[in-house]
Amino acid sequence: MRKILSLALLTLFLLTACGENNSSAGSQTISTPAPVPEEYAGKTNPFGSEAADEGAEIFRTNCETCHGPQGHGDGPAGQALDPKPKDLSELQKIVGDDYLFWRISEGKPGTSMVAWKGILTEEQIWQLVSFIRTLE
Repeated sequence: MRKILSLALLTLFLLTACGENNSSAGSQTISTPAPVPEEYAGKTNPFGSEAADEGAEIFRTNCETCHGPQGHGDGPAGQALDPKPKDLSELQKIVGDDYLFWRISEGKPGTSMVAWKGILTEEQIWQLVSFIRTLE
């Protein structure tokens, strides 16, 4: 009986400690985004939704491997990353165009999100933002 109680307490502790990081939980929790640096703050997409098709192609080529085809952070390469790629379908609901443009441009230190500035043009990054806005 003592072993069962000990095992139950250990399991409860592990579940509590792992909490939202448990990959079997189904979906990723989106934390409060960092403030956008001044040089990016307030930028808005000059293209809007009409650039989503071009952005989709850029996404397939450069982002889908980690973020997955629907941007849910479940791409094949993303499975091996720690931390896991963001679920862009959820992130895009809570951030502005300036945040998306900044993160794509500059990447995110401490993660595998690389800086695309200098690899993609500003126009291509805005096209990606247009596509990300279509993700559900």
